[in-house]
Amino acid sequence: MPLLAIETTCDETAAAVVTQSRAVLSSVVASQEQLHARWHGVVPEVASRAHVERIVPVIDEAIERSGVSRDALEAVAVAVRPGLVGSLLVGISAAKMIAVAMERPLVGYDHIAAHLYACRLAAPERMRYPCVGVVASGGHTSLLHVTSPLELERLGGTIDDAIGEAFDKASSLLGLGYPGGPAIELAAKDGDSRRFRFPRPLSRDRNTLDMSFSGLKTALRYQVRPPGAAADTPPPTGQLLADLAASFQQAAVDTVMAKVRLAVEQTGCDLVAVGGGVTANTLLRETLTAYAKDARLELVLPPRELCTDNAAMGAIAWERIERGEQDSLDLEVVPGLIRGSR
Repeated sequence: MPLLAIETTCDETAAAVVTQSRAVLSSVVASQEQLHARWHGVVPEVASRAHVERIVPVIDEAIERSGVSRDALEAVAVAVRPGLVGSLLVGISAAKMIAVAMERPLVGYDHIAAHLYACRLAAPERMRYPCVGVVASGGHTSLLHVTSPLELERLGGTIDDAIGEAFDKASSLLGLGYPGGPAIELAAKDGDSRRFRFPRPLSRDRNTLDMSFSGLKTALRYQVRPPGAAADTPPPTGQLLADLAASFQQAAVDTVMAKVRLAVEQTGCDLVAVGGGVTANTLLRETLTAYAKDARLELVLPPRELCTDNAAMGAIAWERIERGEQDSLDLEVVPGLIRGSR
C-alpha cells in the first residue's frame, strides 16, 4: 500500500513513494542550488517558478522508480507548512490535482514534524516518545518536545536568523560558494576554531531555549571587513580564511548545543531526535554524538540524505491515515512556523 509524497517547502522539488510499512520505494529530489548561487540564498520567486517547471517530471520519475503503477497509489501526501508560500502552493496544487484525478485521499503534513520523522525511517527500533526534537536547517532552528510523531510543542528556537541562513551569509562574506553550510565546512577543515572568539548569543541564558545568530553574522562581517574598510575589500584567503570559517562554525554549533543540553535538562527526556539540512554538518553530528555518549542519552541521527529536504519523510502522512484522518480540497498552506502544541 504505497502513497505518493510531495515536498516543495523551499527550493527542493521532491517526490517519493513510501509504503505503509514505511519502506521507501523511491525518492527523487531536484535541487535549485545553481539557480540561487548568484544571490547566495534562496529567492522565493525564482524558487516558485522552478517548482512549476520541475514538479511533474519529478513526480513521474518517483513513480517510475518505485516500480508500482499509478493505480496502486493509496493516497497523496503533501507538505503544507511551514515554508515559502509560493513554493508550498506549487506542491499543494499538484497534490490536489492528482488526488482529484485519481480519486485518492489528500493528506497534508507538517514539514518540521516530517524532518523528525526521518528518524523513524532511519531507526524505527530506536525511535520512541517523548523526546527532544532538534530541527536545524536553512529556514528553521527549532527545539521541540515531541510526544508523538504528530504532536510537537515548541520549546524554543531562533529569534532571528536560522542557522542555515547564517551559514549562507557567512559563506558569502568569506567569498565561498552556495549553499553555505558545505562551503564553510570544507573551508574550516584545516582551520583553528579557537583563533577568533565569536559570540554565542543567549547561550548562557538559562531562562530561555531561544537562540540568535544575527549577532554572530555581524561579528564575522566586522572581522572580515571592519568599519571604514573599503567596500571592495577582497575576502580573506589561506589560513586566515580557514580560521575564520572554523571559528564561525564552532560558534554556531556551540550556540545550538547549549540549548540542546538545556532542553534535555528541562524536559527530562533521554532521547534526542535530530533533523534538517544543517544536521548533515560533520562538526554538529560529532558534537551531538559525543554529548549523547557522555550524558548517556539515546541519539537518533538520520543519514545525510534524510536530513536535507526530501519527500521520503512525507511517510509521516501514514500516521494521519492510520488515525482515519485526511483533508478536503479546501486544504490550505500555512507558511508560518508552529507556535506551541498541536
